[in-house]
Amino acid sequence: MTDDQHLTLPEVETLARTAHQGQTDKAGRPYAEHLRAVADGVRARGGDDEQIAAAWLHDAVEDEALSERWLHEAALSRRTKDIVLAVTKRAGEAPQEYAARILATPGALLVKEADLAHNADPARLAVLDEATRTRLAEKYARMRALLGLPGARNAG
Repeated sequence: MTDDQHLTLPEVETLARTAHQGQTDKAGRPYAEHLRAVADGVRARGGDDEQIAAAWLHDAVEDEALSERWLHEAALSRRTKDIVLAVTKRAGEAPQEYAARILATPGALLVKEADLAHNADPARLAVLDEATRTRLAEKYARMRALLGLPGARNAG
């Protein structure tokens, strides 16, 4: 498959928005806002089109909005597919294994960094109850540490 046969970024965005339609995040906001923030975060961090496409799709398989089979057959680059699969958490998977897979997959760390940055945004966490806010802030800080990312902070 050549690059001109791959889905364009606007097509990937539309697909991701449709797949997650009706979903909300923990704060009750439309899930597409999170996808947009992660894609924008990847772009702002110097990510390329394959990483931006993966950012739009980063939760699709994990949330069962799209199947792993769909991803395998999709008109996306192998690298984009590999990044999506790398950042897809698996049931019962230890955080260390998850982090190791992300670190072993070229391009995945940048996508996960943008995801964590938006998830840990103090303004986003502020609308949650204190126990949830504290639990999530600690979870995100632990993952940043496992990934060797700077700026692990407690937003609670």
